[in-house]
Amino acid sequence: MCKSKFYKKRFFILPLIAVGLFAASAVVMVLWNLVIPAIFTSLLPITLWQAMGLFILSHILFGRGHGEHRHRNYGFHFDHLANRDKFMNMTDEEKEQFKVNMKKRCCN
Repeated sequence: MCKSKFYKKRFFILPLIAVGLFAASAVVMVLWNLVIPAIFTSLLPITLWQAMGLFILSHILFGRGHGEHRHRNYGFHFDHLANRDKFMNMTDEEKEQFKVNMKKRCCN
């Protein structure tokens, strides 16, 4: 059985996600410390960890693209009538060839 593309690239992607989270948190921290204490004089600057918590909380509350991931097309789906009909009208040999091609496509 072949491993997915993510499995092969996880040692690059996971640290990249962590760096992105810290970078976004640093941006939130800098913007907060520049803007909010100037507007509200009684508030103090925040730390990186507080900025990360604020970033995650704001992403949960006001996150981008609610449900957007459900509408993406990841490869061959039977949701589309034309694709389903095309697959159902294939011979057994064509189906096997299609499966082999899809396996090569997703595992390379």
